[in-house]
Amino acid sequence: MITLTLLEKSTQTPLKQWCFEGSTVVRIGRAVDNHVILAENLVSRYHLELKLVTNAGGDDWELISHGTNGTFLNGSLVTKCIVPDNSLLLLAQGGPLLKVQIQELSSLLIQPSPSGDGEISQKITPEYSSTGCTHEGNHPQNVFCVHCGQPILVQKTIRHYQVLRTIGKGGMGTTYLAWDSVGEITGVPQLLVIKQMNADMVKIPKAQELFIREASILKYLNHAGVPKYYDFFVEDGKKYLAMELIHGQDLDKRIRLTGPVTPKQAIAWMVQTCDILDYLHHQQTPLIHRDIKPANLMVRSGNNSIVVLDFGAVKEIGTKPGTRIGAEGFCAPEQERGQPLTQSDLYAIGPTLIFLLTGENPLKFYRQRGRNFRFEVKGIPTITDQLRQVIECVTEPLPRDRYHTAKDLAQALRSVSS
Repeated sequence: MITLTLLEKSTQTPLKQWCFEGSTVVRIGRAVDNHVILAENLVSRYHLELKLVTNAGGDDWELISHGTNGTFLNGSLVTKCIVPDNSLLLLAQGGPLLKVQIQELSSLLIQPSPSGDGEISQKITPEYSSTGCTHEGNHPQNVFCVHCGQPILVQKTIRHYQVLRTIGKGGMGTTYLAWDSVGEITGVPQLLVIKQMNADMVKIPKAQELFIREASILKYLNHAGVPKYYDFFVEDGKKYLAMELIHGQDLDKRIRLTGPVTPKQAIAWMVQTCDILDYLHHQQTPLIHRDIKPANLMVRSGNNSIVVLDFGAVKEIGTKPGTRIGAEGFCAPEQERGQPLTQSDLYAIGPTLIFLLTGENPLKFYRQRGRNFRFEVKGIPTITDQLRQVIECVTEPLPRDRYHTAKDLAQALRSVSS
């Protein structure tokens, strides 16, 4: 039996798994007739195949790569070779990461999918044991032991959450990868994200307001493009927010690592972002995100869909003008003055598109024209005249001259890509 596990690249946590028993060939690629379908642009239509071969020493699995962008086995570029057990396959630099296991997996509880096509459901739950396992033989990046299923390293425990890793540190707080071992939130044990407010921020009323606001906003939102709220609590005088772990990569990191994307892909992501903004803008009390930028737009690894992050800056329509919040280059003029509108969120789509298509800071294309500053993108080869008109319209200095709603902008983008 051969088992392939799609891993989240930064934490190497399982996203999806395929199990093949009795198979002699497993084909992997972007085309729909592969056994393992990975719908990512860096993956070739028929990227590679794994063949069961018999030799004097017994049976082995042989890898044959056909991928245009290459296949890397345990970090080395390969075209044809024998695949050892517990190997890591990277389909192109920056592409999806697969773990190959040739022995039966006993460390994971796996629920077969109803499709019966060899694919295993995406929820893979480490099984706890009290075997006194030494965790030897694990990859340095593994979160859970492949032998006993327990976390390899628990930094600390906050309530019933086991903190496994520090994901990031910012001015407002620290983000942890955590394990809810008792399944108190959803009924099943799961990985999640916990944000802790930094100690020095506790003394700043505005910082406290923003942190609490994110929790209160997420609690009442229900959209696939918004992280699920799980918990908000105070422990030892520190505030914590527990929410869904999004397996993927934000657009800022993605573009900086792999370079600009095609106009079709950039437009597809921004249409999805418009759908999320439309949901926010049509709440009973409309919500303005105020910090739309590539670093706050995450692409899920499983389906290439957008998730909007960081709801600490969200503002409700009708509240009094507030502090200037927003990233330079992505912030609308009226938002700079502390008077954001729903059209301010739409404005940020323009410079985000410029970044996705050029890999450059959009301020590089910001020019003075008359009394105002505008984005000048006429000379960028990947931006057609039709797309340029959309970018220019959505970044008009006056909100009234922009698209009025996120649906209007999404429709304009769709017409450009059709």
